Amino acid sequence: MLSAPPILQFGTGRFLQAHADLFVSQALPLGQALGGIAVVQSTDSEQSSARLAALSGAGGYPVCVRGLRQGRPVDEEVRVHSVHAAWHAGRDWPQLLDAMATQVQVIVSNTADKGYELDPDDTAALLATPTAVPRSFPAKLVVLLLHRWRRLPTAPLTLLPCELISRNGQTLRELVAGLAGSWGAPPAFIAYLRQHCVWLNSLVDRIVSEPLHPAGAIAEPYALWAIERQPRMVLPCTHPAIVLTDDLEHFERRKLWLLNLAHSYLAECWLVEGRRPDETVLDAMNDGALRARLEALWREEVLPVFDALGQRDDALAYLVDLRERLLNPFLAHRLADIAQNHAQKKLRRFAPVIEAAASLRLGIVQARLRSALQTFTA
Repeated sequence: MLSAPPILQFGTGRFLQAHADLFVSQALPLGQALGGIAVVQSTDSEQSSARLAALSGAGGYPVCVRGLRQGRPVDEEVRVHSVHAAWHAGRDWPQLLDAMATQVQVIVSNTADKGYELDPDDTAALLATPTAVPRSFPAKLVVLLLHRWRRLPTAPLTLLPCELISRNGQTLRELVAGLAGSWGAPPAFIAYLRQHCVWLNSLVDRIVSEPLHPAGAIAEPYALWAIERQPRMVLPCTHPAIVLTDDLEHFERRKLWLLNLAHSYLAECWLVEGRRPDETVLDAMNDGALRARLEALWREEVLPVFDALGQRDDALAYLVDLRERLLNPFLAHRLADIAQNHAQKKLRRFAPVIEAAASLRLGIVQARLRSALQTFTA
């Protein structure tokens, strides 16, 4: 039986390379990490195969940290050495099954926008033939966790999803347990999923702007991994960017109402005013008139809500970092890209601020946010 690293990671993209993998790499020499990481890839392409081979190379891979920190430019390279094994789900499925029956303690994931979607080709037959490889990520977890339960039913196991989904741990738990139930899995296994496995809700906040080839990434200096505290949880490492909290909603609100709202407001101005096609966030922030409008939006329409919630000081501190992030001279973040699915983004990012102000009876006008919501933009 294979002795696996204690951290199993689904997803090999640039975000995890510059976030969880980097944090574990920095914690390992300090004795503050569980151990190495085994990454799992599900896609098939020449590029992804090259990345998988490079991730666990002896020399590690680079993460270039570029941006501003306390007003000073940062441009440094960090080598990441935390990936100790790299597997392809289709080719190395027996190794994953063996790994789940050994010393895996934490499962980390970032499976992109469609990662939680089910596949109709995944059926209950997978429970009887565990060597068959499921297609969807939730189905993979059902089979792997069933294998784990049969061999190590009392061993601790924490699942730490990083997908940008509210209450991501809870959402993934219900999806996996529901799928297992629909397949007729043993009730004791369903209880194991819900009661023994620890599914953590978390929020990740870092802009990872570009991949490097064959492996590596370019990332901003700012990084946050806010994790909702739960009993019996096991973390992959300790790190200054990891914050444990009993109020994850606050971190979600802060990111959505300040960073994401600012991005969508700048995109709104870009769309409505027909601004330059290649305009970036940095360009917009260096436009004095547009910058003044954004600052007024934060000051007059958003910060009063944080003030009423007793969170103004924290929001102001976040804005100090956020201004530096939006002024990152190394990041070419195009407003045209931010404007994709703009109408849906406005509903998620603007409407809750208006609703919160109304529920708190603040009596503020919020004219910019209301006007943006009334503007039809695809």
